[in-house]
Amino acid sequence: MYESVSRSRTLSDWLSSLPIALVLLLVIVLESSSMLHSRLLAIGGELWPEYHELRIPDQAPACQPDLNIDHELIELLANQQPDVDDELSLFDEEPVDPAVLRASLERSQEECQRRHAEYVSHQSQVTDGLQYYAAFEEGIAAIGDLGLNASRYILMTLLLVAAASATLLRDHIALRGIRTVRDLQVSSLAQMAGNALLLASSLAYRSMQEASGIVPDFQQYWIQWGWIIGFTVLTLISLLQYLRRPSGLVPGGTMGHALLCIPLYSWMALISGVFFILIGHLPAMTIYLGKMLDLSGLFINVGLYVWIGMLLKQTRMASLVFDLFRPWRLPPEMLAFLAIMVSALPTAYTGASGIYVISVGAVIYQELRRAGAQRRLALATTAMSGSMGVILNPCLLIVIIAALNKEVTTRELYGWGLWLFLLSASLFLVVSMVSRRASLSVSPVANAWPETVNTLKKLVPYALVIAVMVLWYRWGLNTALDEFSAPVILPAVMLAVVILDQWLRRRESSEREGNIIKDTELAVRHATGEASVHIGALLMLMALSICLGGVFDRGDVVSMLPEDLSSVWLTMALLVVILVLIGMIMDPYGAVILVTITLTGFAFNNGIDPLHFWMVTLIAFELSYFSPPVALNHLLTRQVVGDDEVDRGAVSGSFWQRYERFALPLLVMAVTLLLTAFVPLLFYA
Repeated sequence: MYESVSRSRTLSDWLSSLPIALVLLLVIVLESSSMLHSRLLAIGGELWPEYHELRIPDQAPACQPDLNIDHELIELLANQQPDVDDELSLFDEEPVDPAVLRASLERSQEECQRRHAEYVSHQSQVTDGLQYYAAFEEGIAAIGDLGLNASRYILMTLLLVAAASATLLRDHIALRGIRTVRDLQVSSLAQMAGNALLLASSLAYRSMQEASGIVPDFQQYWIQWGWIIGFTVLTLISLLQYLRRPSGLVPGGTMGHALLCIPLYSWMALISGVFFILIGHLPAMTIYLGKMLDLSGLFINVGLYVWIGMLLKQTRMASLVFDLFRPWRLPPEMLAFLAIMVSALPTAYTGASGIYVISVGAVIYQELRRAGAQRRLALATTAMSGSMGVILNPCLLIVIIAALNKEVTTRELYGWGLWLFLLSASLFLVVSMVSRRASLSVSPVANAWPETVNTLKKLVPYALVIAVMVLWYRWGLNTALDEFSAPVILPAVMLAVVILDQWLRRRESSEREGNIIKDTELAVRHATGEASVHIGALLMLMALSICLGGVFDRGDVVSMLPEDLSSVWLTMALLVVILVLIGMIMDPYGAVILVTITLTGFAFNNGIDPLHFWMVTLIAFELSYFSPPVALNHLLTRQVVGDDEVDRGAVSGSFWQRYERFALPLLVMAVTLLLTAFVPLLFYA
């Protein structure tokens, strides 16, 4: 199941892996520094009770603690004498009470003496050790602040560098892989046109700002030039790929198949670019890319999660988890159900189906095939494994919904999400078991249990390393593993797991397969190179889906909807269709933002409960991931499994057998969506 790679370090290896590795490691260092800074403040407070005051160099108070109150009182009273020249004043000043003035001076002197005493006390506690500690703590704080200020640069660099890798390797997300010369020509021309439109938008945006007289600040200036340089490079890469003819491509090809090879992001760029040109606002594409940078932390996490999955792919941990079930000789359908259940939690942590399919989809597919599952069932399960858990705690997508919509809470969404997950998983089990072709017999417990125990023993070292790393963050940095800290903690955990895995392989070298990666550095380099391609493909799709959302926004599509349908059932039916269509052409993050802006008011005004609306939205998005013509999860499955393997799954037979990999997810999620959308209306419509 592991790919064989050369142990030599070529220039292409360095170009595809080193820049992305540096960017991702920089993110981890910057985010970890914020955790470390919080912990250092807590430790400083334990070592020096007044550390929060002592850490900042103090200056002596400017007031006089030994002030002569009698003398000061005489001067103040003299200054309070009425001005004899001010005879035209409409109001006479009230006489000053010396007793009140003396009391005020005494209180001021007491406060001054207290401040001086505090200053002397602080100075007596400031030691060389405290100063060194405070300097170190402030240095860590500065690193954390750098991370906050540089997040937009980091995302732009991650997006453009990874996109260049995906373009060079012809690995962007498309409906069909490149196989013929015409496929390459059409795909390269479309990418060149899409990238050129993005470049033109960046130049138009810069010209618009110069014409308006607005002087961009330092960050805006370099972000503008970053887009210009990045899209220029992507355009040139596409041009070179059009001019060059790599070996291995079949001569000829049809235009119909070639159009399917155009990456989805290129279609989105062409549609968005043409629309904004027609309305005379070409800079809008760059403006909407800026909205992506406003959520830089969220999209940087996408890259981190993909890297986590690629690191996991280099270990035997996923294979060992499936080895727990192998001795029981479960029917493939039952094993597919368990794969979906096991995948739910990591999907919830990643928060978007595409990330999980890209990360570990190949592992799931290979393990199901090893267990005897038909290709079509393995492909369907792989596609579904990445979306079933997006409605579970602690999915970040639900956090975004709750943040943008005060009508619902994360607790409500997570609570109902659990029930809907159990519903969809149960439907998957029922449908797959009804269409099964194998018996339901399993191995006797006496035969299967000993092998399961042996596999559990092999998993113990991995579990211990994971536990140690998570507890170190919890106790060492006072940071628990949750949806916010997972993107930073899990890469460190997986690096430790990779090191452990390679150490165990060296101990078992006599049993080692010939194609298993042995060297830790090679494993990390290979995982990072593979991650860079997937990061580029996914982030470009997300970026252009936001631009495509801008087309709906500027086109004022929501105004086409009637204000009052006078039927909650008709409203829900219309919403279901619209939500599925939106999910088919946009990534979930951009889709949630678009739905919040355009559809929530229409739904609520027509009697749809807010909690019900958002649960329907999430399930509709899940269904759209499997729906033609895009079927994003199937495209991602094809990308990680390979075109040849997917084509071998297209066998003859009944309609269900020929199209099971499409029909099974569609049937399960369509039934789930219909039940979610219309059954609750029976209780409150």
